[in-house]
Amino acid sequence: MTRPPTAAQRRVIESADPVTGRLRGTEAQLAALVKRGLAFRHPRPPHDHFLTPAGHRIRETVAEAPAETAPDTGVFAARVGGEEEPPASGPARRREVHSAWQGLLELRRMTNPDGAVDRPCGWERTHLVRAAALALEAAGHPPAGGDADGYRVRATPQPEAVAVYAPDARTLAACAATLERAGWQAGEYTEPRTRARYLLASPRRV
Repeated sequence: MTRPPTAAQRRVIESADPVTGRLRGTEAQLAALVKRGLAFRHPRPPHDHFLTPAGHRIRETVAEAPAETAPDTGVFAARVGGEEEPPASGPARRREVHSAWQGLLELRRMTNPDGAVDRPCGWERTHLVRAAALALEAAGHPPAGGDADGYRVRATPQPEAVAVYAPDARTLAACAATLERAGWQAGEYTEPRTRARYLLASPRRV
């Protein structure tokens, strides 16, 4: 069984960019993380180091849980809609969302085999709700929260699919168009019990 990372290595992992997984540390620390399979060195200049999926899992054991309950922890989390304590809106939030979206596009460029930025990458496929929510928030769609109505992104039992709800048909169609531009496939469906319309969206593969 692989030994857990040292305290110093864990600090490097926890300080990684929350979206791209870009790492900062000494050469020895980064090399040790690569040896453990928790990081990889990008083959193209400037040869930065990034978390592998295993590294992301370790980071999220400490970072992801508080991000949902304490927006002021410093850990970025896209608005999924309906949060009890949403982060403050305004110019600072818009800059943060824009930066996260640009980071995600860079992650696509670096990790998709063909360098494509118009198609979701592996990180998005393992963080479906967060990835879809980031695409919507970055495009300027307002999330539901407080007295404001807006989109809500929720997990589904289906593999590689999320459900997106909106207050009206026009907003739902706009969300579908945004997700399709971001490399997702989205179709409208009706819940049998409530008759509510929603999108079923999944990352496009080709």
